[in-house]
Amino acid sequence: MRYELVQLDIADLPERLPIPEGAGGLGIVFRDQDRIVGFRLVDVGEMGSDGACAPAALVDRETRIAATAGRLRDEFAAGGRQAEPPTITVAICSKDRWEWVDRLLASLEAVRDDDAVEVLVVENAPAGDRMREVCTARGVRYVAEPLVGLNFARSRALAEASGEVIAFLDDDVTVDRMWLKGLRRAWAENPDADCITGLVLPMALETEAQILFERAGGFQRGFRSLRFGAARFGDPLHPCGAGKFGAGANMSLRRKPVLGLGGFDEALDTGRPLPGGGDLDIFYRVLRGGAMLVYEPQVVVYHEHRRELEQLRRQYYTWGLGMMAFVTKSIGSDPSLRGRFLWLIAWWFRWQAKRLVRRMLGREPTPAGMILREIWGGLVGLAGEYRRSVWRSAAIRRRAA
Repeated sequence: MRYELVQLDIADLPERLPIPEGAGGLGIVFRDQDRIVGFRLVDVGEMGSDGACAPAALVDRETRIAATAGRLRDEFAAGGRQAEPPTITVAICSKDRWEWVDRLLASLEAVRDDDAVEVLVVENAPAGDRMREVCTARGVRYVAEPLVGLNFARSRALAEASGEVIAFLDDDVTVDRMWLKGLRRAWAENPDADCITGLVLPMALETEAQILFERAGGFQRGFRSLRFGAARFGDPLHPCGAGKFGAGANMSLRRKPVLGLGGFDEALDTGRPLPGGGDLDIFYRVLRGGAMLVYEPQVVVYHEHRRELEQLRRQYYTWGLGMMAFVTKSIGSDPSLRGRFLWLIAWWFRWQAKRLVRRMLGREPTPAGMILREIWGGLVGLAGEYRRSVWRSAAIRRRAA
């Protein structure tokens, strides 16, 4: 069932690319020199009679546009003087998953070109010393945060970091070889931004759940750079539909402005029962604060997708839950956009209904059960989940005090 992941340069494509024995297909990452410009899933059924495909036929219009835009961007940069990139702290928030953190730290070691980039690991309520030992062995800074919850750890990272920019990486990713170069360039090219998000590609496609998730779109937001401001022509829901801006697994934030906004909302992304909404909330508040948010596909990480179908079903549920917890919070905290958020709720449920119809017609890869789990999560989120989470977070602080 697994799909073999390969990387090809569009300027040097093989005439035929065979599928490895035992694989159900290929996941092809297209590069133009160092830039990543496209991604394509190819089933074994799409192969020729010789069990191979022609990669050149898979390079679509979007990939060619991304490659052309990247080359023009390089020419423009070569002819002008860019701003100096800010200092960077890489923050990894985790709880007891030291093996994954060790894997991520190894990928960071391969791209760090000097010691100017600080790496900080924040562990929620550690159950042992293994994470600290990994950080000591890798020569990176370790901090224990006693309060359990991802946004508690992110808040601790904001307080502890020395960099002007904090690049948050989830512990279930590794970085591409050009990740740091792409991050520095993105911040140098966008000095008016307070948030930059990046591309998230699959680390492996070995199970039915991983392949299904990637077929449904995964975490991808495309291969063209995008700039978002307080308003966006042609998008009446902007900036309320914060899911289109990127993913918290690969986001970087300018530290002082985010602290000025009040930092992360610790009632979101708390782990069970509300493991979501924190990234949507900070993206939205950055834009409402008047700064730019940039999606930069050359800031690339590889994500370990959920391996089991039940884990994936849970993820769909938490997406709906986190989305609507963020929405209900924002309706109360930002009443000037209340009408837009109510419109977003109506649009979201209509979109889910259309997905179910497409599934019945065989045009939607996501199983109906998973769509229904996401809808159920949204309903629970609308039914006061954010308020309940505020109470739970306050109780966690009281117990810690």
